[in-house]
Amino acid sequence: MNIAKEQKAIEAILDKYKEQLDAILDELFTVTPPHGGWSYAEVYDHTMQMAFISSLGLERCANLQGTLNAKGPSLAGRLVLFFGRFPPVKLKVPAKVAAKNPVKKISKEEAKALIIKVSKRLAEITPLIKAESSHSRIKHPRLGMLNAAEWLKFIRIHTKHHLKQLKRIKKFQRP
Repeated sequence: MNIAKEQKAIEAILDKYKEQLDAILDELFTVTPPHGGWSYAEVYDHTMQMAFISSLGLERCANLQGTLNAKGPSLAGRLVLFFGRFPPVKLKVPAKVAAKNPVKKISKEEAKALIIKVSKRLAEITPLIKAESSHSRIKHPRLGMLNAAEWLKFIRIHTKHHLKQLKRIKKFQRP
């Protein structure tokens, strides 16, 4: 896996989040869509919080603080990482994750700050990923034991996935 390419892809996705954020009307940002589901604010909060939390797993693996585990990702994890996307079904946040990090409605300013925080964090820790960090793994709630490079790829897949959710909200929330 090309680490620099993954980092650039994530930065491009974060740029799309910034662009879309600027285009969302302030009065619609926290409104729950008429068909249900999350508001823009909740999607931004969830996506950026999970990217930041995932970066903690990445950093621990990169610093060889994870478990030395040859097991690797689960079958679901291998499929997600191989295809570079989630399956085309709606998934709910695992209950343990939702309990620790409940999704909340944030302001547009908070969303901007979270995007910047994630971007800076990844710029700081991505250079730490080395070949030897492929043996250090931290458990993902659904995808199994991931190493630093796999955590980085997961961050890209997850943030890109939620761009689709923003498009669905936009489709149903025209003023």
